[in-house]
Amino acid sequence: MLRFDIAPVCSNAYRFQAGMSFSIAALYLFTPYRWVALVLAVGGALRGFVSPHKCLSYRLFAALTDRLGWKHPVNAGSKMFADKIAAIAGAVMAVSWLMGSEIGAIPATAILIFAFVDLATGFCAACWAYGLWYKLRAA
Repeated sequence: MLRFDIAPVCSNAYRFQAGMSFSIAALYLFTPYRWVALVLAVGGALRGFVSPHKCLSYRLFAALTDRLGWKHPVNAGSKMFADKIAAIAGAVMAVSWLMGSEIGAIPATAILIFAFVDLATGFCAACWAYGLWYKLRAA
């Protein structure tokens, strides 16, 4: 469950990242710029499957929160799980755009809702599900 092979990440930087995901989902849903799903897919894959510390946007947001004194380090495991879900949702959105299908609106709406909740309150639903999975598995 806990990732000790990767340095902790800043949860406040991930709130900025949620704002970016919210913006991408809104652009996808309400404008003709559906190609932005590729940004979500690639960024989520990089942060979720490689390391958040390799992502330029995360590094920018982490430096910003550090400079503002909002640094709040947390274990990277649950945030990486959330990024894996974002990568899959972004990939589905991009493929449905390339195929001319409207089915990409479903994951885009989910990203829009959950990213807004994370941005507004700091509650990460994927992080909560990640922790619940390991608690139930241990029982």
